[in-house]
Amino acid sequence: MLDYPALQALAEIIRRGSFEAAAHALAITPSAISQRIRNLEDRSGAVLIDRGPPVQGTEAGLRLAAHLDQVRLLESTLAGSPHPTQPPVIRIAMNADSLATWAIPPLTEAPGLVDLVIDDQDHALDWLRNGQVAAALTSDSRPVTGCDSIPLGRMRYRATASPEFAARHFPDGPDADSLSRAPALNFNSKDSLQDRWIRQMTGRRIAQPLHRIPSSQGFAEATRLGLGWGMNPEAMITDDLATGRLIDLAPELPLDVPLFWQTARISAAAIESLTRAVEGAARTALLR
Repeated sequence: MLDYPALQALAEIIRRGSFEAAAHALAITPSAISQRIRNLEDRSGAVLIDRGPPVQGTEAGLRLAAHLDQVRLLESTLAGSPHPTQPPVIRIAMNADSLATWAIPPLTEAPGLVDLVIDDQDHALDWLRNGQVAAALTSDSRPVTGCDSIPLGRMRYRATASPEFAARHFPDGPDADSLSRAPALNFNSKDSLQDRWIRQMTGRRIAQPLHRIPSSQGFAEATRLGLGWGMNPEAMITDDLATGRLIDLAPELPLDVPLFWQTARISAAAIESLTRAVEGAARTALLR
């Protein structure tokens, strides 16, 4: 039998980042929080909290916290109460570009507190596979075991640069040689969009000098300012292309990324309103 008060303490520590903040949220002492975690770790035979800094859940701790979120979500549905005493936490994995362009409004339909995990669309499914989220926005159509996959549409990216950057680095247009020397923008180590476009463009894999900008808005602004070239969501830079602030390096060669909404079947009914909202927003924002 799981100790749910201890699981609650574990979940609050992971969400709030410290034992003290979790104790304040639960109106108990920090020593009581520590005791609950020690007892839970003894019973589970695993370390559940990496005391850091920063304080964060281990893989085993994250799985147990996700179990509590799932239980609360199901209980809120069974109770039928629109205002549960303890609103469930709905943990969702999404890519930053979707959040920056179209995916925030649907979150208002989440039946509880939203806890977003930001990860690349090619890797978001790992969170669902590990049981750490209730839903994931992913580029992989293959449903995880115990999950359903709903096709949403295609998110279009454009290879863009400022006019000055393009004139300096691509005077005759981008090719394998110029792309190997021109600084590119990169969101993080999982960002493969620039590499995929280059392979589509040249048929080759080319190492590029990279600026790392882990922010969708910052990435677009860095492109506008001429720091480097990069793959920006078309929806984010429509005005820039129209005004000439950015130019499309290859208008005939966009990069389309398919997106799918995958949900754990055990949670599907509880988050049905959120799923409908995501589908509705995608119909407007994404290509079919």
